[in-house]
Amino acid sequence: MRFQDKVVMVTGGAAGIGLAVAQLFARRGANLVLADVSAAVKEVAAGLPGGAARNLGVVGDVSDARAVDAVVKAALDRFGTIDVLVNNAGIVRLAAAESLSEADWDATMAVNLKGPFLMAQAVGRVMISRRRGSIVNIASQAAIIAIDKHVAYCASKAAVVGLTQVLALEWARHGITVNAVSPTVVETELGKKAWAGEVGERAKRQIPTGRFAQPEEIAAAVLYLVSGVAGMINGSNLVIDGGNTIQ
Repeated sequence: MRFQDKVVMVTGGAAGIGLAVAQLFARRGANLVLADVSAAVKEVAAGLPGGAARNLGVVGDVSDARAVDAVVKAALDRFGTIDVLVNNAGIVRLAAAESLSEADWDATMAVNLKGPFLMAQAVGRVMISRRRGSIVNIASQAAIIAIDKHVAYCASKAAVVGLTQVLALEWARHGITVNAVSPTVVETELGKKAWAGEVGERAKRQIPTGRFAQPEEIAAAVLYLVSGVAGMINGSNLVIDGGNTIQ
């Protein structure tokens, strides 16, 4: 599972799961392209193993087609190819279904669903031309179970799994695998804040393993799915939830 000189693109790479993914791949020798709406992404990329010589940070909104094209162009101008795409960027807007605003619904779908589609489409064209590549879409346990006040988020992540399956079907003939990873709550900085106190403890008690996931566990799963030992895994949704959704 070495990735020496491979080019790995991670959206939402400035923090959280995306950063954990980037750090793991960088330690395995990959060149990283991090895309994020945060201007800090450039500094974050330079701080990865290998520094600015091996890693590139690009500011861009995955829900904007022109921004996506600019991110992909920057990656190709710098490295000449893209071997792995990790669609991680996402948002959550919480409200009861009868109260959720149209703006929050549209924003969720734009970032969580349209974004992975646009990124996969743009990068997929590169991979198809080279007849190789791997894509991992970060979905969620919310793709397969209902969560209170998560109507837009659940719908968007369920659609990401559907998107994953169609891309896997269509692009396998081009030497490309496409899979999804669906975590439970992950203890990123944002995750810790959102699930602090009794609400978090109550949620943990519902998980058979009794805890939330760590960002490094999600990163390790992504690395496995795009490695040479996982070539026959295609169109799968790997659920990392401690057994929460089997109940």
